[in-house]
Amino acid sequence: MNRYLLIPLILALAACGCSKSGSNTAPGTTGSNSSTPEGRPNVAYVTNGVASFWVIAESGVKQGGQEFDADVQVLMPAEGISDQKRMIEDLVTKGVDGIAVSPIDPANQTELLNKAAQYTHLITHDSDAPDSDRKCYIGMDNYLAGWMCGDLVKEAMPEGGKLAIFIGRLEQDNARRRRQGMIDSVLERTQDASRFDPPDAEIKEGKWHIVGTYTDQFDRAQGKANAEDSISRHPDLNGMVGLFAYNPPLMLEALKQGDKLGKIKVIAFDEADETLQGIKDGTVYGTVVQNPFEYGRQSVRVLAGLTRGQSLQELEIPEDGFLNIEARQIRKDNVDEFWTELKTNLGEE
Repeated sequence: MNRYLLIPLILALAACGCSKSGSNTAPGTTGSNSSTPEGRPNVAYVTNGVASFWVIAESGVKQGGQEFDADVQVLMPAEGISDQKRMIEDLVTKGVDGIAVSPIDPANQTELLNKAAQYTHLITHDSDAPDSDRKCYIGMDNYLAGWMCGDLVKEAMPEGGKLAIFIGRLEQDNARRRRQGMIDSVLERTQDASRFDPPDAEIKEGKWHIVGTYTDQFDRAQGKANAEDSISRHPDLNGMVGLFAYNPPLMLEALKQGDKLGKIKVIAFDEADETLQGIKDGTVYGTVVQNPFEYGRQSVRVLAGLTRGQSLQELEIPEDGFLNIEARQIRKDNVDEFWTELKTNLGEE
């Protein structure tokens, strides 16, 4: 694994007597004496990009730092997988006690994650890397959450019709599972999280015609262009589904500019302000929301506990290593209540 530049780091850490649990201070750290129960753990929360969703998670991380007496930092890679890789390597070099990461491409990052897990407590959040040596995953079942989104699609479009899907990228475990769950629900198939419909293929089953899945690799300009392209290519489009937090607002912009706002059903995922306002205004039918605040807070709780010597069982992590934080459906009848809760978590009320 020479390309990851971790061999010199590992040798240096080993020479300093670092343990596999990551409890000792590594070279380059400021040193928090966190190897003792009385020490203040130093933990990091690494996202998979920059988005309003992660601002909510950051509030949870900060709350967790106060509640569980830990030093915390939040890192948001703006340049994709290479940026996230650099962040993880830097954190290990600095000797942090724990890292919570949302892997961008788990299949191609497993080796990197396993190396990091040798020298620090490593967990995943939001999107899992199930084949890695991470100690647990904090988040939701994205396949079932996608299924919930599909249920919203069927409510919004009881007669069926043409549907376009928008998502950042499909390399992520959460993205693939979320999209598949939505498709399977809409087409009323049996639940099977291992199923995978090719993103570039049109799907025609019964009263449904899914014209394709548009990816943008977290490029907002491309995301909006994708929405515009779907409207242009399919003048009889009936519905649009945005599966990442920033997709629905971009879809709404494209619909407004194309004089299609309110004429094409919009079903969303996550809790961007524009999405919630769209639900209030009637331009968005509904959205499935996660709880990024708890992703952040629970990540700090678990990493701080592991650093202090608690076991996963003591931290109430299920035997399968999956701490489930359930998703919710938001429609017009509960959007105000949810938005108030969200603003409270962000300290805006």
